[in-house]
Amino acid sequence: MANVLFLIGSLREGSFNHQMAKQAEELLKEKATVSYLDYSQVPVFNQDLETPVLPAIAAARQAVEQADAIWIFSPVYNYGIPGPVKNVLDWLSRAIDLSNPKGPSVLQDKLVTVSAAANGGHEPLFTAYKELLPFIRTQVVGEFTGSPINPEAWGTGQFLLSEETAAQLEKQAADLLAAIG
Repeated sequence: MANVLFLIGSLREGSFNHQMAKQAEELLKEKATVSYLDYSQVPVFNQDLETPVLPAIAAARQAVEQADAIWIFSPVYNYGIPGPVKNVLDWLSRAIDLSNPKGPSVLQDKLVTVSAAANGGHEPLFTAYKELLPFIRTQVVGEFTGSPINPEAWGTGQFLLSEETAAQLEKQAADLLAAIG
């Protein structure tokens, strides 16, 4: 069974992107094992902290190594990638052997896809990911899914997908599983 690692771009408890991930997890049920990357203790990237490898970095690298694919669920922060997500990707994209900066990282050739729950800015966000992900030597899979946040969610805290977005998410899950093989 495939192993898919979910990276939730919001650290907020019960975030809309976490709720979207839970819906995607249901789509992968009995087809893949899903785990969630805990990067809450990963510090701001600083080359002075690269050696010895910090426990939070070692744990994140191990989670990525064990995954066949990564699915990022990302809010849009000022029409771009949230700082915490970019930070963890910066850490993970570093060469495993620091004496060879062009050497492979744990992200090397990992299959990656992105979904986003946000009220606008999906296209600039997706453009940023489509530029970043190949640069850090991952393989982008399928079309990305963007969903607006239902207006009542701001009061209830309950994020709902439209039928159209649910169908796009289902196709994204199928594309990711097909890429894993």
